[in-house]
Amino acid sequence: MGKPTIHPYIPIAVGVIAVSLSAIFVKLANADAGVIAFYRMLFSVLIMAPLFFWKYTAELKLLTKRDWVFSFVAGIFLASHFILWFESLNYTSVASSTVLVTLQPLFAFAGTYFFFKERISVKTILSGLIAISGAFLISWGDFKISGTALYGNMLALIACALVTAYLLFGQDVRKRLSLVTYTFVVYGVSTITLFFYVVFKGESFGPYAANDWLWFLLLAIVPNLLGHTLFNWSLKYVSTNVISIAILFEPIGAAILAFYVFNEYLISTQVIGGLIVIVGILLFVIDIKRLNIFFRKKPLDL
Repeated sequence: MGKPTIHPYIPIAVGVIAVSLSAIFVKLANADAGVIAFYRMLFSVLIMAPLFFWKYTAELKLLTKRDWVFSFVAGIFLASHFILWFESLNYTSVASSTVLVTLQPLFAFAGTYFFFKERISVKTILSGLIAISGAFLISWGDFKISGTALYGNMLALIACALVTAYLLFGQDVRKRLSLVTYTFVVYGVSTITLFFYVVFKGESFGPYAANDWLWFLLLAIVPNLLGHTLFNWSLKYVSTNVISIAILFEPIGAAILAFYVFNEYLISTQVIGGLIVIVGILLFVIDIKRLNIFFRKKPLDL
């Protein structure tokens, strides 16, 4: 493994900022949640298409019938995640929504525990309870302000569970494919799913203002492609645990950006609850790393 030209923490920091911008772009776009999600995934697929068709099409032969089924299910779950998470931002704050989505490692562990009988420790349970207590504190504080905020928080939690299901269904297929091929297939399925969802809901594919098309495109480029690509590149030089911990700063970055862009102020329960969630997930991630439950020892390939 050669020495990186720049310190890995620099692209990791840029990656965190990139994914933190996701909620900001969604709130800036003047369109329904399903439409925003559709164009985010469509533009991602279109941008990836030249590279995929130039270098990776042969990998499709590695997919079995079971792999295709799992990829389709993963794509549907990913589409559903985006719909509910984007919709949650219409009802609750950026800070609350993004913090609640960081509970994904807990949902992932619950899935691996119940379906794959993975090991569990007392520390894992305690750290999970700490994070959940922070989520309850955030929801309780938001409910005191508005019932719609609580509704938005529930959508964010369901969205978190859905993205976990997407990861669980896709992890086995991902082992046999490069990141580009797997992502292209799942993003493609997700795009098709979102297309039919928009048609079924009777939402409009256009026309939209030039600014809205800009937000759609930036959603595809910045959080989808730039953010995750930088994280994947960094995995050649740092452990997965570093990336997992770095992603916990997404809600902080999103909250700071929301303050300047939308003038969203944090209340005490959001600050305290958010910090409790981050500490709980941090302890949880460290313990899961020690148990080697679902972190890779080798860097992901592109």
